[in-house]
Amino acid sequence: MGETTDEITDEAIAAAEGAEAAEGEAGTRAPTARQAPGEVPRPTGIGPLGWLRWGWRQLTTMRTALILLFLVALGAVPSSIFPQRDQAPEKVAKYVEDHKTLAPWLDRFSLFDVFSAPWFAAIYILLFVSLAGCVVPRAVKHYRSMRARPPAAPRNLGRLPQSASYETDDAPEDVLAEARRVLRGRRFRVDVSGGAASAEKGYLGETGNLLFHLALLALLFALGLGNLFGYRGNILLTEGKSFANSLSQYDDFKPGRAFGGDDLSPFSITLDDFTATYETKGDKRGQATDFHAKIRYRNSPGAKEKSWDLRLNHPLKVGGAKLYLLGHGYAPVFTVRDGKGNIAFQDAVPFLPMEPRNLTSEGVIKAPDAEPEQLAFYAILWPTAMASEDRKQIVSAFPGPIRPVVTISSFKGDIGLDSGTPQSVYKLEGVGKTLQPVKDGQKLLEPGESFKLPGNAGTITFDGLREYTTMSVNRDPGRLPALVAAVLAVLGVATSFMVRRRRVWVRASAGKGGRTVVEVGGLTLGNPTSEFDDIVTALRGPGHEAPEAEPAPENEPQNEPETAETEAEAGPAGHDPDTEPKE
Repeated sequence: MGETTDEITDEAIAAAEGAEAAEGEAGTRAPTARQAPGEVPRPTGIGPLGWLRWGWRQLTTMRTALILLFLVALGAVPSSIFPQRDQAPEKVAKYVEDHKTLAPWLDRFSLFDVFSAPWFAAIYILLFVSLAGCVVPRAVKHYRSMRARPPAAPRNLGRLPQSASYETDDAPEDVLAEARRVLRGRRFRVDVSGGAASAEKGYLGETGNLLFHLALLALLFALGLGNLFGYRGNILLTEGKSFANSLSQYDDFKPGRAFGGDDLSPFSITLDDFTATYETKGDKRGQATDFHAKIRYRNSPGAKEKSWDLRLNHPLKVGGAKLYLLGHGYAPVFTVRDGKGNIAFQDAVPFLPMEPRNLTSEGVIKAPDAEPEQLAFYAILWPTAMASEDRKQIVSAFPGPIRPVVTISSFKGDIGLDSGTPQSVYKLEGVGKTLQPVKDGQKLLEPGESFKLPGNAGTITFDGLREYTTMSVNRDPGRLPALVAAVLAVLGVATSFMVRRRRVWVRASAGKGGRTVVEVGGLTLGNPTSEFDDIVTALRGPGHEAPEAEPAPENEPQNEPETAETEAEAGPAGHDPDTEPKE
């Protein structure tokens, strides 16, 4: 680009002599028809390296990136149709139990663990690589284009979408100097050479476009960072109980692939009180309107204890993790005495809701230390008990604890805990086998009432009612980078729509009668703007109105300048075949 046409190199002379020799030899050869046909070389394959290059080019196209982005969205659809193990393992177990034929096939394709599935990870990684291979080279090319000189003026400025011409008494040098001043005042990059001024601005639009795609890459990286080094766990905490951040105290724990148990922060929390507020009138009667948990926490065993009001969308930040409210329920308090009068069990037992509207709940009480036989109970709780319309059964009329009542069904025998086999705390094992129902062992109890089992087997007392809440403990180191990336993506896409690329050329040449002919041409990505008219008015000076833009010829496209180099410059940055300055 820096060499002049007057310089003739030795290589050029040798090439010219070789061409003349070839023409001379061609003149002495026999006609083509008289020559013996030679062997036609067989086409060879592109080879492994060629296939790799072809595959890389296909992967790093924007079309492939859009297809992969669509596949990511499509792959996430099953997570909204089928229950997921990391969010609701009990619902997955129930689905497997209800669909014994379909569930194994769904599990085989990881549709209960969509975001941990190998096929989803493959799509995710391919999307990341595709965007990186597409955007990074484009950003480098855009940076070089921003530092290059503006493109040279085309030969015929009148064929541009916006053009104007006028005559002036100023010398061409003065016109170009004024054009430099005016255009730089409007924040154009200006270059004056060859009797014309070339100006360009609007690179910020392409910069915003690239910022959006780079932010999308950063967002994908942040999500991967959270999945690798973060964790998510669920806990159930009853009023008056405490939780220490250790694996043994989680009801459900989902670690990241690179997370270790030693990475848990040693914080602890205590639930002092939980309150749920409900609508009491109208069609929405019984609908929850607010949840409020009063807790105390420590960042470490020796740290000062602090208080916090945990509410919906108002999580607690402790030990690098966040605690969110998930749900709530009731935990009736029972005291069980065995046949000898000793206390075999005394604690609050969390009950699981059977129906979410009025919180009718069920639970089991196990007393493995009872003598002479172990005792167990199945109970149903009605927070606000009342008779049904047919007066044949009990129902709950309201989710709040206005009149709590429990029904007790008693069992005795071997609970099965001594065998070492793990059991669910919400289910009785061995009923009818090792655990037998107690005859006449059913009773309806209100708070403070006791029931003495037949045969002097023991006594159970309903002491009162507490509430519990379920919480999600979530540590995601990629949360803040993801937030920053999302904000930058929004700013980038907004900038790319608001800023457009503009180019202006001003040529000044000597005309008839000693006057100077000034030609002005403009090219805008998209629709023309009024900025061109303002530039022409500023160039002509005060007292002159901007001439009407000369329309392009009807039979020629308006967006095709006469010269090939200007035609290449008409595209946006990052897509120009030639963005170097012309000399």
